[in-house]
Amino acid sequence: MPATDFFPQPIYSNTQKVPRVLVAPPRYIQGPGVLASVGRYLTIINVKRAVVYASTRGLAEQGPVLRSSLQEAQISSLDCRFPGECSLEAIHTAVEALAAEQVDCLIAVGGGKCVDAGKCVAYRLGVPVIVVPTLASNDAPCSAVSVVYTPAGVVSAAEFFPDHPAFVVVDTEVVAAAAERYLVAGMGDAMATWYEAKVCLANPHARNVVGARPTVAAAALGEACATTLFAHGVDAGKAVCENRVDDALEQVVEANTLLSGVGFESGGLAAAHGLAGALTSISAVEKNYLHGEMVAAGVMMQLMLQQDKSEALRVAEFFAAVGLPVTLAQIGMQRSDDDDLRQIAQETADYMFISNLPFEVSADMVYDAVLAADDIGSAVSETVGDKAYRRLQN
Repeated sequence: MPATDFFPQPIYSNTQKVPRVLVAPPRYIQGPGVLASVGRYLTIINVKRAVVYASTRGLAEQGPVLRSSLQEAQISSLDCRFPGECSLEAIHTAVEALAAEQVDCLIAVGGGKCVDAGKCVAYRLGVPVIVVPTLASNDAPCSAVSVVYTPAGVVSAAEFFPDHPAFVVVDTEVVAAAAERYLVAGMGDAMATWYEAKVCLANPHARNVVGARPTVAAAALGEACATTLFAHGVDAGKAVCENRVDDALEQVVEANTLLSGVGFESGGLAAAHGLAGALTSISAVEKNYLHGEMVAAGVMMQLMLQQDKSEALRVAEFFAAVGLPVTLAQIGMQRSDDDDLRQIAQETADYMFISNLPFEVSADMVYDAVLAADDIGSAVSETVGDKAYRRLQN
């Protein structure tokens, strides 16, 4: 079984000569209509029988096209329903149901939690996983790691796998048909990639998710990710509003999925994802906000922790323009929620990858940075406005 601790033990110690390591899926395919070609792609790895793992909605909406594609490629298939939460209970139920089916691969079709659960199930079955994201809301599809939650939705662990998804197939027509909020949340998750990889590359003691030093290539992917978002994020949101695929959407989907997925795993994490994980312990936040929205709050906090006010202002203006939260109130919290703020500050300070920052971080420092980020976000809300945020949050 993969590791059940939230973080793996580092492969290399600080006293050793640590190599630079980049990891990535072998095949990434993105474009309008590619869902209909999944069967043809799978003939490359000689699949004869596949399980389609998706929610009830995914089985109804993407299932017919996918099953038709498999049939055309002479691949038999069966369905398995994802219940909605990537919990150990859901994973074990699926494994028990599929153990005797003798499938050659598992096709995980859906959002981040379905994808993560699909990786866990495929690993236990001993078959490759094919990831077909229906949203560009997070960077889970390209990684060899799954975040596991309690049945109530609180982050509880992570599982790390020896292999990446054999294929990642992103149909941008499917992404364009989803709600704009999901794409925008993906921008929040993706924006963290550069700011976290940047500090990891600069700090000789920092380690990426596989316990090695980040490569220059991984950091470059992170920088390209942020550059793409700043340039095309607003237009990509407009494209999704109109259910159309254009170049802006294609570029942002790639940034949210491929650049961010490879960038975070190989480039490294820092404070932004620490705060995002901590926020899931606040039930009102976990129930009402998406992972990428929580990471957006983490990006703002990390920049203030680094005392980079000018960059925090730039990021806040972008977040406000696309509809990401920039204040505590916009993620369901208030400055007066002192006990909750102290709790998430302590959890963030305890986050293993917080040590990738080039200075020691205390809970008080995180607490102060959260409030400082809220100050900047409040000022930006007055100048840029919160129209985009209110539209996405209804």
